[in-house]
Amino acid sequence: MPYIRQVSDAEVDEDENTDAHKAAQRELAAARKRAGRVWNIVRIMTPNPAVLRASMNLYSALMFGESPLTRAQRELLAVVVSRSNHCRY
Repeated sequence: MPYIRQVSDAEVDEDENTDAHKAAQRELAAARKRAGRVWNIVRIMTPNPAVLRASMNLYSALMFGESPLTRAQRELLAVVVSRSNHCRY
């Protein structure tokens, strides 16, 4: 089974002074504020904060941006696509 290193909460809480570390801290804090926790799909991107930020921007635009679809329709489409891709969550 493939393994992708994820940044743990303990690592994020460390007082490291790099731009990447600060960006990971910001993104994980935003994820907790948004969902009350950090979902695995978010945590898996923590080694690359630029990718995480871009992914969250895309998600926000798709789910909350202007659209002829309602929020419920967007969520339903996400569920259908995930199911079609055999994604369990």
